[in-house]
Amino acid sequence: MPAAPPRTRKPSLRVERALQRAGHRVLAGMDEVGRGALAGPVTVGVVLIDETCRSAPVGVRDSKLLTPAARQAMVPKIQRWCLGYAVGHASADEIDRIGIMAALRLAGMRALEAVRIEPDLVILDGNHDWLTAPEEVGLFAFAGSGPATPPVTTMIKADLKCSSVAAASVLAKVERDGIMVEAAREHPTYGWAENKGYAAPEHVAALEAEGPCVLHRRSWRLPGTMVEDGVGEAEEPDLRDGTPAEVLDDELAEVRYEALDETLGEGRHRGALDERDAG
Repeated sequence: MPAAPPRTRKPSLRVERALQRAGHRVLAGMDEVGRGALAGPVTVGVVLIDETCRSAPVGVRDSKLLTPAARQAMVPKIQRWCLGYAVGHASADEIDRIGIMAALRLAGMRALEAVRIEPDLVILDGNHDWLTAPEEVGLFAFAGSGPATPPVTTMIKADLKCSSVAAASVLAKVERDGIMVEAAREHPTYGWAENKGYAAPEHVAALEAEGPCVLHRRSWRLPGTMVEDGVGEAEEPDLRDGTPAEVLDDELAEVRYEALDETLGEGRHRGALDERDAG
């Protein structure tokens, strides 16, 4: 008798309800996509909920576990369900100028500004608070009028546990994927309609043959562009930017993992996708 397939744990509002009971009435689930890509923006989605928001729409989960069709179908359901939502971006040029961590913060703050509702707490996926600027931490927070960002709590695998964070990841990925598909029309060589700017074989081959375009992150170690693009010897994504030293390895590992995740194909190495998600 064949073994039953492993059951995947779906996100819920259990964490959010506990935080609301602790006094954080309006919560913002936040997640990013595109951190490990070679081209295009880094994108941050935010979904706000309060106690009036009931269970999330059926099928909401980490965006990488959904088919493209299921993600697209989920967007209006999420928008109707939540208190507020927005997506923010930081361009490849901004990533080159200020570094990936500051660009994440910029995209996150743009999303919060666009949603026009100030949350009591932001739930970030991961173990590092990239949303709060270094000068807003510790004693520096008392130098001015106080932190410009809301309070933040981090949670490893929040996109697999918290419905609000999973929903934010869906909104962010759908919007960023759309940007890359549109960009592929002007720059068809790199295969962005399929690889979305990540280091897929056809993207790497095009970089080596043609070099980068204006939407590539030229400060990164791009194949075949170490000297030709005039920037000089490129480095790994610069994660310093005030980030505590003890989390640098984790952040760089996350960049590499996200790139691998997209290169292998969405959800392929996680197991078969549940076709019911497309309904």
